[in-house]
Amino acid sequence: MTKYGDSPWLDEFPKSRVPAYPGFRGRVSIDAVVIGGGLTGCATAYGLAAAGFKTMLLEERRVGRGSTSLSTGWIAEDPGVSFVALEKALGLRQARWAWQNWRRAALDFSALMRRLDIKCHLEPHATLTTAHSPEQAALLARERKARVAAGIDAPTLAARAVRAEAGLAGATALRGKDSATLDPYRACIGLAAAAADRGAQLFERSAVRRITFTRKHADVHLADGSIRTRRIIVATGYPTPLFRSLARHFWFHARYSVVTDTVPAKVRQQLGQRTSVVRDSAVPPHVIRWVGDDRIMITGADGERVAPRLREKTIVQRTGQLMYELSTLYPDISGIQPAWGWSGDYARTEHGLPYIGAHRNFPHHLFAFGDSSQGVTGAYLASRVLLRQCSGEMDRLDDVFGFHR
Repeated sequence: MTKYGDSPWLDEFPKSRVPAYPGFRGRVSIDAVVIGGGLTGCATAYGLAAAGFKTMLLEERRVGRGSTSLSTGWIAEDPGVSFVALEKALGLRQARWAWQNWRRAALDFSALMRRLDIKCHLEPHATLTTAHSPEQAALLARERKARVAAGIDAPTLAARAVRAEAGLAGATALRGKDSATLDPYRACIGLAAAAADRGAQLFERSAVRRITFTRKHADVHLADGSIRTRRIIVATGYPTPLFRSLARHFWFHARYSVVTDTVPAKVRQQLGQRTSVVRDSAVPPHVIRWVGDDRIMITGADGERVAPRLREKTIVQRTGQLMYELSTLYPDISGIQPAWGWSGDYARTEHGLPYIGAHRNFPHHLFAFGDSSQGVTGAYLASRVLLRQCSGEMDRLDDVFGFHR
């Protein structure tokens, strides 16, 4: 029976092992306050604490159980927007910077998970960006030409190789080699524990009600206390009501995901080596990955964010849509049922890149908003950009993510 609204990351995690943190009470002063307890917030809290900042993280609900638990768990090596589009919108230099930043973040994110020994089912994978029609093949060839001209590696795979690797018939592909997959919830709570080990203070069920600031400091007000700080990092993914004025920078969407029931061994043998994450050239694209050895996950069917009263009905409809679209790519799976179907909200910027950093209307604040990529690399990327800004060690490559671009 399909579980709608749930992801396997949460549904299969033992309830007895779910970490718990206290609610905030009191009045304190501290170096940095991180608002948001998802992957971005926990990675940022860890980075700040490891760098010697006295850090506090505030999560309105429970750590890791919001957008993070609804994500794909794909550490992608690119930002999920075509290089051709970025170059046209921002110029060659900034497009190259965005891609360099993203690839470096993908490699460093995987390395951090290994170094901290976080048990999150981390597995390295190649990525295949596929084309299934002559029109898509022409666009993919143009994309490859632009990447190569910018000095970005873009090896191609012919149809026979794509079929052998991913079990897809009649498709060509660009191949990336630096991606990985993980369980995003386990990764998040692992980073939260690592942050706490470094001295960060974590609080759940601690909603921020109001923020006031002067030229010297900011005060974060909660129901049972307040915090004075010189730096506030807002890692909520998109503007909450506290930052309503920033919503004009974003378009709000939802992305849908399905994980199938177990695929029988006989069928799995017909689906290639199953070692790559597949992203097709549809608009919006689908991302297909294996969860464990015997289930397929497909993500896509993006659309405008729906009202809460319509969410359940929409998830059921999009689950059926995604299963049909998966069966057009893999006819052998016809008849296999979805085990989980869910959606996750996200915000998209004009150019498809997140905004990370300061905004002139909010002194002492740094933001991480608008990551609309299909993966989780942007969370780690944001944590590094934010740490550099807090430390006064800016990298010129970070400019491409500023509100001023």
